[in-house]
Amino acid sequence: MHSPSHEHATPSTPARFWAGLALLCLPTAVLALDMSVLYLTLPHISAALGADATRELWILDIYPLLIAGLLVPMGALGDRIGQRRLLLYGSAAFAAVSTLAAFSPNADTLILARAALGTAGAPLMPATLGLLNAMFPDPHHRRTAIAVWSSAFMTGFATGPLIGGALLETFWWGSVFLLAVPVMALVVLTGRTLLPEHRRENPGRFDGPSATLFFVGLLPLVHGLKDLAHQGASLAAAAWIALGAAALVAFVLRQRRLTDPLLDLRLLTDRTSATALALLLLGPAIIGGLTLFVPQYLQSTQGMGALRAGAMVAPAALGLIVGALLAPIAARRMPAGTVIAAGLALSCAGLVMVAHGTTAGPAWVIVGLIVVYLGSGPFDALGTDLVVGAAPKDGAGSAGAASETATELGTGLGIALLGTLGTAIYQNRAAHTLPADLPEDVAVTAGASLSGAVSVLADLDRAEADAVREAAATAFAAGLQTVALTGAVIAALLAIASARLLRHV
Repeated sequence: MHSPSHEHATPSTPARFWAGLALLCLPTAVLALDMSVLYLTLPHISAALGADATRELWILDIYPLLIAGLLVPMGALGDRIGQRRLLLYGSAAFAAVSTLAAFSPNADTLILARAALGTAGAPLMPATLGLLNAMFPDPHHRRTAIAVWSSAFMTGFATGPLIGGALLETFWWGSVFLLAVPVMALVVLTGRTLLPEHRRENPGRFDGPSATLFFVGLLPLVHGLKDLAHQGASLAAAAWIALGAAALVAFVLRQRRLTDPLLDLRLLTDRTSATALALLLLGPAIIGGLTLFVPQYLQSTQGMGALRAGAMVAPAALGLIVGALLAPIAARRMPAGTVIAAGLALSCAGLVMVAHGTTAGPAWVIVGLIVVYLGSGPFDALGTDLVVGAAPKDGAGSAGAASETATELGTGLGIALLGTLGTAIYQNRAAHTLPADLPEDVAVTAGASLSGAVSVLADLDRAEADAVREAAATAFAAGLQTVALTGAVIAALLAIASARLLRHV
């Protein structure tokens, strides 16, 4: 039923493995697309399902957060049962749950469906990276393969708004979830032919308590940080953070005692892989927060339709692809840390452009977004390679899971923390700029979120609607500006850290 535990690229099989790389890019792109496609469709979902601001954030970030919580256990599971088997099972489950998400009757059901999608999607990333490491043992080929794989991920993430906008021109919001069904079906049907099976020779048993500790630690920690950012210091936030931190400490202590740990802690003590993991955590946080705000800014404050807003954001995908594909070429001529630092410096400049664009005009925002994504390509492609390349071959699934945990967690934290920061700025500004004579219920709804302000316009006379629209647009632009400037500071600090800590890599 299964091929041998290891298959290597040989002169007689490279075509099959390069075709396999193309196949592995498909679930990777879909997984990323499902993260970003809702950024553009969120106003439509909110209107159709009656989602408030809190539910909007949960609809967006429960998916990447659950993926992050399950990636390490799934990576270890793939090392034991086989990466190809894990990929095929995950793809089949993802297709089935996507159908359920498409027909969710209310916001709470959609949140549950997104959680199920995160659970089904968690096996896909470590499985694809584990297979790539087995298919391309040559370091140069592996770096190129990972760059292509990273480009697929980022292309899916960047084109999600455009695809969502195109679908919304003709279909209902649920259609964005159905895109995954034929793609995952293709993976299931052709995976056994194009992909080798790969597992560890002597993997040991799967440690269920470790998987539970990691999951129980990660989600309360993120939830507590979310509460802290949204409501300030509170006993509840402190309790969630303490619970998560305690579980993660217990997880680390358990890994140190196990003969076959779920996560190889050497990844956290090696300077190169630890720095790369930090980059893969904080870099996507910037992207996640920014991509949450820009499509809404273009639609709700600049009056663009869903398709046009998606078309404006889509060129950023080209920047992602160019940055990711040029990174391994540049890394042959200079240290990877230098390439990553240069990219992050470029992203910092792009974020400043986005912040400037909130007052100078949308063209600055769009060009700035392209520059941000161009600079993001190197840290994603090279950072992943630094982590996976540092691991032994039979532990590639776990190493890939660690790198993707950082990426998914960073995306979720970016949405949660930067999203909460931007929303708080919006609410503060709106409280001072909305017309004082609005009915109380209208003022509360319009002051809570931009989508809330848009939803009340139809109930107001023309003068009131214009005043609310202008006040909401001004408040939202202030939120976007704050998010962009915060991201610029983070990018600058990461560039300095990369230049110093990865200068010899």
